[in-house]
Order: sequence, then C-alpha cells, then structure tokens
Amino acid sequence: MIKTKVGFIVYGVHKDGLQDPMGTPFIDDTLIKNAKTALINAGLELVEHDVIIATKEEAKECFAKYKKMDDIDAVVLFSGTWVWAAHLIAYIRDFSFTGKGIVLWTNPGSQGWRPVGGLVMHGALKEIGIKHRFVYGDYKDPKEINKIVSYCRASAEKNRLNMSTVGVFGGRGMGQTCGVADPSQWMKMFGIDIDSRDTTELIETAKSISVEEIKQAREEIQPFFAEPIPEGEMADRSIRLYLAIKKIMKKEKWATYTIQSFPGLGDDYSATCFAQSMILNDHIGTSTLSDFNTLLTSILLTDLSDEPIYYGDLQHIDKTNNEIKIIGDGACPPSLAGELEPAGFAEHGIPTEGKAGGLSVKLVCKPGEGVLARIGRNNGQFEMVITRCSVFEPPKEKLEERKLECGIPFWPHAFVKVHCDIDKLLEAWNNEYAVLGYGEHLYDELIAFCELTGIKPIAL
Repeated sequence: MIKTKVGFIVYGVHKDGLQDPMGTPFIDDTLIKNAKTALINAGLELVEHDVIIATKEEAKECFAKYKKMDDIDAVVLFSGTWVWAAHLIAYIRDFSFTGKGIVLWTNPGSQGWRPVGGLVMHGALKEIGIKHRFVYGDYKDPKEINKIVSYCRASAEKNRLNMSTVGVFGGRGMGQTCGVADPSQWMKMFGIDIDSRDTTELIETAKSISVEEIKQAREEIQPFFAEPIPEGEMADRSIRLYLAIKKIMKKEKWATYTIQSFPGLGDDYSATCFAQSMILNDHIGTSTLSDFNTLLTSILLTDLSDEPIYYGDLQHIDKTNNEIKIIGDGACPPSLAGELEPAGFAEHGIPTEGKAGGLSVKLVCKPGEGVLARIGRNNGQFEMVITRCSVFEPPKEKLEERKLECGIPFWPHAFVKVHCDIDKLLEAWNNEYAVLGYGEHLYDELIAFCELTGIKPIAL
C-alpha cells in the first residue's frame, strides 16, 4: 500500500491569541491538535506548517515551501477562523499547478467562526476553477476523516503514476478492442509514457536464465504453494519467463507492463499464466492480452491495497442472488488462496490459446470485503465502473460441483457477491474482465482518483 505525505496548513486572520469579545481565543489550539491526530491515526504522514497563515506574505512563503517538496502528495488547509480569501488565493492557485490534491477542511462549530473561513475559501477556489475537495466534518467522525484521507491517498496515486513508464510486450491479444490505449491520452491524463517491445528480447532473456537462478527462484516461490513446484522443462520455462520479465522491467525502468500472451508468446515459448501470477504476487499491477484498461485498474488497486489483486473473466453472473464467478485463465497471485483450496498448480490446458503450454495457478480466493472495478472508455472517454463486493468460499461439499460448472475447474476461482443493482452493473460494464481488490477503503479512493484525473466514475 502506498504511503501518503500531506502538508497541513491552518489559516485565519484572528490568530496569535486574539480573543473574541467574550474573551475566548478565535483559534482553538486543542481542536487543531485533535484534528491533526485524527489524520495521523488514519494513516497520513503530516508535514506541518508552523505559522497560521493570514497575509499574502505568509501564504507565499507557505506554498512556495510545499511546492518545492516533491514527496508531498497533497495539502490540507484547515479553517482556524475567518480569512480574507484574496490573501491566499494566488498562492493556492500557483501550488495547484503541481497537480497535487488540495483539501479544504472545516470542523463544525460556532466558536471561532470556522465555517466562514471554510466557505469563503471554498467559494474562492470554485470561482477561479481550482480543483479541490471541501470537507465540512468533525474530526471525531470516521466517515468525514475518510473523505480527507481517500482524496489524499488518491492524490498520492496520481503523483505516483505521473512521469512513470509502462511497457508492453507484443501487440494486441485475442482481438481486444476494449483494451487498446491511445498513448497521447495516457500522457495527457496521467503523465504515463507507454513503451513497447516485441517478445524477441523477452524470449532470449528467458533462455539465458541460468540453472542456478531457476533453483533460487524455486526456493523463493515454493512457500506460496501447498504442493511442490512441478519439475521439467515446461515448469522451468514458466519460471524463466517470470524472471525474464523482472529483468527487462528493471533494465528499462518500467513501473509495470502488459503482455500480449497469445497469439505469439504462448505458442512460441510459454503461456504467461504463472509469470503473471507471480508478478501480481510481487505486488505489481499487470494485465494480459495488452489490455491497457485492465492494466490501469490493476495498478490502482495494487497500489492502494495491502493485498495483491486478481483479474479475470466475469465468467458467470447470477442475477437472482448477485453472485459472480471470476475465473482467470490460470493467472492469480497464490497469496490470495483461501483455506478451502490452497494454492496449487495446473497446466494452462487450452491449446488454442497457447500451444506451448505452461504452468498455471489453481486456487479459490479467500473471503474478504473489497471492490470489483474496471476502467474503460465510452466513445473515447475514460470511465470507471466500481462496486462494493464480498468474496466468499462455497460450502466444502459443494466446491467441486461449483468449479465444474465452467468446464475448466483447474483455473483460479473467486466467488463474489456484489452489493449493487446487477442490471445497472451489466449495462455499465465495459469488458469481460473484472479486477478484484481487497479492502473496503478502495471504493472511496477510486472515486477520488476519478475526481482528480477526469475519469467519469460509475459508482454502483
């Protein structure tokens, strides 16, 4: 999970101990302390500004400092009392060109006239079109704190993507129309460069992996599985491919990649299932078939979650009970295995989708709360479908029957209940793939990321 560092700024003109006519200081120091503690307890790292800003000179110095701090992901402006918006607005505007998140936070209460300071700045930022999130909520309310934290974490992810490079091995897989990317659009919206290679270097790098490297990899991989890694050339090719991808990513300085898988590599050398499983297990978002929309969704959920993610087909959707089976073609991080079926091995098994064969991962995903999501494009414009879900394991006595329903029982399964109107989900969905992320916090953070980047959220 990404770490988030936030600048914390208090503003207000009636400061430095100035009291209201009843003898009470306008600025409530205890409230400020409690507000900061609430953010820290929610996982944010605060970089505090030690002056309550009110004048143009103070604002200029404050935002010039944060603008130079590359490791700052966002700023939180806390309303201490009322303020003259004109004294702050130019310097907030200048900071906004960094693209980093801006949160205006007002803790409710009549004392100190804090709502006045919050609303005048909210209106000022709206007046000139500065993107921000306005939060009017008590530091004791977890839902209100989450509005701040989710926006700051989404800003951290936006910053992480900016000036990164993702790679692609090969061309479009399986005729995917709803997974292609416009590199100029990716650069414009996210600051991401898309680099590309054919699979020649990847295969040559895999073939050059030494016996000692394979032996060491087997030792490192084995603890994630409940059965021994198969022996033989097919298994070795799968491991070689995994190691080769990591070597090329390091050499090219790619943050991550997508891969064609087949036709091509899966016929010429090895199916990519095992390599993709282990890359995901390494907490690196990726996708197959050069599906860039799934790739971007995978990156977001991986970075924002403590757990690796799983992407696969929405293989069956039961409208009577909102149950969905997600079944990927042999690719799933083994650390997501539940107790009912620990992670094991199978062969890819579909000669029409990679006749070279290769290891695949067999498991049933563990229970937990999370989201199903996928970014897609509608008439060329990005949108993201997001719904909350619960992952469950079927009754033990029903497991084999449930796995046999799809005709390929040895591929990884996730049994999911979605918490939404299933017809609206089907209408909004934009591909056969879904990306499953563990963590209830992901729902709000994905919406915030959409807000920050201009993606249309379809939150169900």
